Amino acid sequence: MILAGVSGSGKTTVGRLLAGRLDWPFADGDSFHPAANVAKMTAGIPLTDDDRWPWLAAIGAWMDGRIAAGGSGVMACSALKRRYREFLLEGRPAARLVFLEVGRDEDLARLRARHGHFFPARLLDSQFDDLEPPGPDEGALVLPAQGSPDELVSAIISGLGLIAPC
Repeated sequence: MILAGVSGSGKTTVGRLLAGRLDWPFADGDSFHPAANVAKMTAGIPLTDDDRWPWLAAIGAWMDGRIAAGGSGVMACSALKRRYREFLLEGRPAARLVFLEVGRDEDLARLRARHGHFFPARLLDSQFDDLEPPGPDEGALVLPAQGSPDELVSAIISGLGLIAPC
């Protein structure tokens, strides 16, 4: 499963809780960025498509490893553009996409309150500039990133018809 949305939408927090509830491995897409990408973002320089393709390939490789092992997993990944989502889902029919929607003002407040992350709040506009929200034809579960993380996890499990182990 890909848990997507702009930086600050709650992907990592919700993803970790979701993975724990489902007893699936969790991976944060941020940890798949090459050092050059992290350095650019830390310096306040937005990533380009050319920067993102190797990162997306690494995420796809992680997904393929989970599939080959016969397992599931939760991957937090911005997947801002439709072509990124298509790349990650192509040839992986069991993969599902959940997109957390958050408004710009709410997201800015979240990013400003977040500490210890390489993505600075000043890059927020670049996220929304690149954002292509999932269309109805993409089959994504789109949820407003509101309420508690536990409530979002329950909405994801229910919305995808998943069964959490006892």
